[in-house]
Amino acid sequence: MSAVLHADEAAFEPMTEDRLDEVLRIERGAYDHPWTHGNFVDSLRSGYQAQLLCAPDRVLGYFVAMKGVDEVHLLNITVAHADRGQGWGRLMLEALALWSRQQGAQWLWLEVRVSNLRALSIYERHDFRRVGERKNYYPAAGGRREDAIVMSLKL
Repeated sequence: MSAVLHADEAAFEPMTEDRLDEVLRIERGAYDHPWTHGNFVDSLRSGYQAQLLCAPDRVLGYFVAMKGVDEVHLLNITVAHADRGQGWGRLMLEALALWSRQQGAQWLWLEVRVSNLRALSIYERHDFRRVGERKNYYPAAGGRREDAIVMSLKL
């Protein structure tokens, strides 16, 4: 189990291709249908906002977001399993909202699995609102598909 850290002991760093092994370990531990190495490489090469939240000895979490004209779309946000429940997801959302405002964005958008109640709760506490649903958006077990809830935050 990881030691509990204070926010001043963590720092953001740009995600780079040489750190993807660490990112993929977290990603694969968090999801049944994780992003692939190629998904992350494509995001980095496309210039998406991709940040690691790091403790002195490990990656705590990361996010990847795509800037649009007056909006930002959160594509992936993940906290390492051992570091959940300590506010790192909230800290990353706050950092992303600040960056989005600095980019002139009016809205922050995301999709979340209907079954991901933990994430839904975090987003709702962060003032995201449910604005729609995407049918059969995510892959699910047994070749099935799962709906996504579309959420937005007015910046």
